[in-house]
Amino acid sequence: MINFVEELKWRGLLHDIMPETEEYLLENKTAGYIGFDPTADSLHIGSLVQILILKHFQRAGHKPIALVGGATGMVGDPSGKSAERNLLDEETLLKNVEGVKGQLARFLDFDDASENPAELVNNYDWMKDISLIDFVRDTGKHITVNYMMAKDSVKKRLGSESKEGMSFTEFTYQLFQGYDFYHLYKEMNCKIQMGGSDQWGNITTGTELIRRKAQGKAYAITVPLVTKADGTKFGKTEGGNVWLDAKRTSPYKFYQYWLNSSDEDSEKYIKIFTFLDRETIDALITEHKEAPHLRLLQKKIGEEVTVMTHGQEAYENAIKASNILFGKSTADDLKSLDEQTFLDVFDGVPQASVSQEDIDNGLDMIGALAAKTGFLKSNGDARRALKENSISVNKEKVQEDFKITSENLIANKYVLLQRGKKNYFLIKVE
Repeated sequence: MINFVEELKWRGLLHDIMPETEEYLLENKTAGYIGFDPTADSLHIGSLVQILILKHFQRAGHKPIALVGGATGMVGDPSGKSAERNLLDEETLLKNVEGVKGQLARFLDFDDASENPAELVNNYDWMKDISLIDFVRDTGKHITVNYMMAKDSVKKRLGSESKEGMSFTEFTYQLFQGYDFYHLYKEMNCKIQMGGSDQWGNITTGTELIRRKAQGKAYAITVPLVTKADGTKFGKTEGGNVWLDAKRTSPYKFYQYWLNSSDEDSEKYIKIFTFLDRETIDALITEHKEAPHLRLLQKKIGEEVTVMTHGQEAYENAIKASNILFGKSTADDLKSLDEQTFLDVFDGVPQASVSQEDIDNGLDMIGALAAKTGFLKSNGDARRALKENSISVNKEKVQEDFKITSENLIANKYVLLQRGKKNYFLIKVE
């Protein structure tokens, strides 16, 4: 049996652990859970650590339970927050729950035929039938206000530095999460809850509720929150979150995020975000240090995480798209890109629009370069550039007599012009 706790330790994935947890896991096959907050219809890479913890748990022979917080999502977790979140309506929440469920199924093995299949649960299923009176009487009486006030997530919001204070709704959140653990303990023999380090207070409220209400013993593990060496937030770009949904963050942009990691961060990420063994990782780190300009670590992380999240084909397309800017590629390579990936690759490149009629009539190169688009300053500039053989259409060199037709369109509406190696311009057909 794989030592789950030891695996977390060497990967830098262990923050807090309740006494006797490691011994219990070595001696028993058990169920353990992590909760996922359905604040959007997709998880982002900040949630990837938690998903991979459940995957490690499953690989170590235990049963992973992924809890989607349909009920707790209506309340809002105050942990790590300086202000109360906007609460979601039921329709939005249900849509988000379905989106999150679909993503979790890509990473964990839910096949009932396997020894320890993963299971998806939604806490709304058991919370919806509990009345406020029942909850206050049967659950609230077991946890004192003093105990709840001692939690960091509460103390930070009630301290003198806090501007907003804390609503009763948020204050009760740890009781809701504690009840989830109690419910899974009773109904699914779930003995361990895991989560990010900011969840320690909520998780231990669950173990305390199990101790007091069920006279049982449960365990807890938290993992560090991933940080970047430069102090900027992990999982964020200038454009916002890096999502696990290909519609929100294309596989190309997803791959680029890992490719752009610093050397220092990559040494950490290769352990956290891949399932490569210690020997392989140590060899990769050594090889990377000998030739850091080759970015071997970044490329390997990008490959492993992109294949795991989006599949082999999406990874290969991301590589193809990357090579369009930095390597040798053809018009066929460009035409094989879907519209979103094409736009991601050439994000920020200046563009101009021409009519469909211009294309149907065959757009001449002087018009394409100057008169119709303004890519080059004048018709004279356009002629000189063409004579110098420095103009390409869709990565292929052209002369002055070339005409752009519908056959040259990428995704039925774009043409890529290029002067020299790095000067790009997009024509959009409208």
